[in-house]
Amino acid sequence: MSTSDNNEHVASYYAATANPSPGRAALEADIECDVCVVGAGFTGISTALHLAERGFGVVVLEAARVGFGASGRNGGQIVNSYSRDMDVIEARYGVDSARALGDMAFEGNRIIRSRIEAYAIECDLKNGNLFAACNRKQLVGLREHKSLWERYGNHELELLEGKAYQREVGSDRYVGALVDHSGGHLHPLNLVLGQAAACESLGGTIHEDTPVLEVRHGETVTLTTPRGSVRARRVVMAGNAYLQGVLPELESKSMPCGTQIITTEPLPVALRRELIPNDMAVEDCNYLLDYYRFTADGRLLYGGGVNYGGQDPADIAAVIRPKMLKTFPELAEVGIDYAWSGNFLMTLNRLPQFGRLNDNIYYAQGYSGHGVTCSHLAGKLIAEVIRGEVERFDAFAGLPHLPFPGGRLLRVPLSALGAWYYATRDRLGW
Repeated sequence: MSTSDNNEHVASYYAATANPSPGRAALEADIECDVCVVGAGFTGISTALHLAERGFGVVVLEAARVGFGASGRNGGQIVNSYSRDMDVIEARYGVDSARALGDMAFEGNRIIRSRIEAYAIECDLKNGNLFAACNRKQLVGLREHKSLWERYGNHELELLEGKAYQREVGSDRYVGALVDHSGGHLHPLNLVLGQAAACESLGGTIHEDTPVLEVRHGETVTLTTPRGSVRARRVVMAGNAYLQGVLPELESKSMPCGTQIITTEPLPVALRRELIPNDMAVEDCNYLLDYYRFTADGRLLYGGGVNYGGQDPADIAAVIRPKMLKTFPELAEVGIDYAWSGNFLMTLNRLPQFGRLNDNIYYAQGYSGHGVTCSHLAGKLIAEVIRGEVERFDAFAGLPHLPFPGGRLLRVPLSALGAWYYATRDRLGW
């Protein structure tokens, strides 16, 4: 697992408003456990908590801090389903795969809410999110989206056509919207910190500042760290976009991508009610989408765009502020208090990659921008397969994990070219 020169959280709004969390010592011994989890983000901590609840001895190794990567930097939106929906899954991989994954499409949302309630996690949970159509073609897509999700059991959807969407968003940018009343938004870093504390309360152990240098396969797996080692009967690789150099066999089938977020100064209540009257999270339907919401203390959090390969722009605010002003021009004089970026992991088919490297090493990664909910589902499914319940995990593991065309050298320019094509289609309404 790769490490940063600075293992502290990036200077984000989330880090500035994080709940108190203890420092966790680096591993400095040779230890044994039932399950070792590599990575203390949503996937790893969700897995560890599910296992700890069932009596497994769990050790989590984190190169930096709990929630250091995408889990502590994302838009905080509880968006159901996957980056590619069940209609695409059915067309590419068959009815059985679509039904199996469709039956789990809204489960990650429920897992998050159950965790918040069971462990009294303070993470600014609010209800409701919506998808905004920028052109007529996207609005037709939202009608189809509503029908699709209703077929799979989500009946908390509301289509707002024409100017009716302005009940929820005070912008002239759109032609309609689909509201998902079962969705929501929250403070993601506080969510993962709360679950980490819950795991520790059940006997789980988390070591920060502990990168994994080597994984030696065998009936018992040995993970080597700078000042210690772990011998475990089962191992879960949950580093996602921040897992590089340890398992190169996975790296050709995914690509780190960067997204950027800014957060304004606190806005007056009256202005907030004009912009997002019912305090929902919003994302548009473009290929390179914008997403935004209000924080608990009344700041507009606005993100968008993708940098393929995960490189940060020199001036994040200069990239994202024009997007915000295109949506809300009345914010031209508003100050930006925070600007940060973070990497997520994208796959070629935009579907998550679950699998086994052998009989006792499991992985889940590549949520392609839908990681908040799907990572929590992943944790539950990995815990199930470790207990011998394989069917639901294997529904994901059976999907093909495709290498990017051009390999490591050309995957970034080819992906950028594809994104330019789809972004052009969005602008032209094709």
